[in-house]
Amino acid sequence: MSNLPANLKYTKSHEWVRAEADGSVTIGITDHAQEALGDLVFVELPPVGKSLSAGEEAAVVESVKAAADVYAPISGVVIAQNSAVVDAPESLNSDAWSAWLFKLQPSDPAAIAALLDAAAYQQAIDAE
Repeated sequence: MSNLPANLKYTKSHEWVRAEADGSVTIGITDHAQEALGDLVFVELPPVGKSLSAGEEAAVVESVKAAADVYAPISGVVIAQNSAVVDAPESLNSDAWSAWLFKLQPSDPAAIAALLDAAAYQQAIDAE
């Protein structure tokens, strides 16, 4: 297992969340998720302007062996999507920590604090 960046928050469904200085959050899938899926071949992202509730299906990533939903870790409005991962889904395999999927403007910024830290996420992975 790779080292989990301590500056990120995590979900049990394998999303990572980075709080940005402007109050938005950047969301991607963890290295564990991309490793479990295998070679990614397709990514579908939520449209900019879409309101998402915490836990709602937000995006889809597909590999040669499986498809997986990506869930909104917190509620908010989609303010950006990373079209580069749509054009090159394999970038998620090569660097899951920098190949983000979408950005949200959270409806409740304090909700980020309720997400898992790196140690708690590692425990969740180990329990699988």
